[in-house]
Amino acid sequence: MSNLPQSETVSRRTVLAAGAAAAALSVQSASAQQPTQVAREKGPRVWLDLDQKELDDAYDQSKYSPNIQQVIGRYASNSETARQHLGTPKRLTYGSTPIEGADLYATNRPNAPIHIFIHGGAWRGGLAKDYAFQAELMVNAGAHYVALDFINVVEAKGDLMPMADQVRRGIAWVYKNAASFGGDPNRLYVSGFSSGAHLGGVALITDWQKDHGVPADIVKGAVLSSGMYDLKPVRLSARSNYVKFTDDMEQALSTQRYLDRINTPVVVAHGTLETPEFQRQSREFAAALKAANKPVQFVIGQGYNHFEMAETLAQPYGVLGRAVLDQMKLKPA
Repeated sequence: MSNLPQSETVSRRTVLAAGAAAAALSVQSASAQQPTQVAREKGPRVWLDLDQKELDDAYDQSKYSPNIQQVIGRYASNSETARQHLGTPKRLTYGSTPIEGADLYATNRPNAPIHIFIHGGAWRGGLAKDYAFQAELMVNAGAHYVALDFINVVEAKGDLMPMADQVRRGIAWVYKNAASFGGDPNRLYVSGFSSGAHLGGVALITDWQKDHGVPADIVKGAVLSSGMYDLKPVRLSARSNYVKFTDDMEQALSTQRYLDRINTPVVVAHGTLETPEFQRQSREFAAALKAANKPVQFVIGQGYNHFEMAETLAQPYGVLGRAVLDQMKLKPA
């Protein structure tokens, strides 16, 4: 029996109970970021050591991001707040169809660098207006922020090629017309997130001179987060239910197969709470760039899931925010 006074014994018990509760909460929080494990018999391997369900889950971020709706909701609400601070963006038009446009948030500095953002959405969703929340960081630091719109794969009847074409044409248009909004075409940078990082990677392997009549080195740097750089395993996953993959599409849009075409510094990033395939894709793409003696930086966001990584692009000292400012040689406002 304890010789401590009753009040002190109760206090001690309370502290111990509180510590146990906190530890339990910590374990709960960590496990909440992982997909629920349900006992089942593993099927035949489809890709590496993954069976079909595991592969499908590995290309479905909702399985690893329980707060997906809250974070995407923040994209929209924080974008509305950004517009209240920065004003309505100027709408640029780079093509003949309604979707072929971009939102420009201009800085007041003359002849400023340009940052073009390519949104994600599993190739089938997303709009530029919901990624204004990243604009304030760029504009206040002295860069123009351009968020591209482009067709989605459902509207393109399962074909990813029109998306890649529009992103490429959008970038080329911004380069050619930079002077019209006070931008410096010789300081044009690109970032992409998720399927937007895939399209951003595709932009880096473009033959700009042959296909668009602009210099080969128009993109001076890229930050690609949480993307896919080889489409073979993606084609084997459930994404093939809405993407009509062909051999030609897989080959043409697998950035990692054309490392010799990449001639700009690249930052490759992912979060530690993303799916194993999105982590592997980023890790192996970065390693391949390094092996090919390309200027690459590999960045890991500790404790971030897929959707949370995009939010760090709005923070001057966030994983991606720091990376884009460093590339453009800008300081936070």
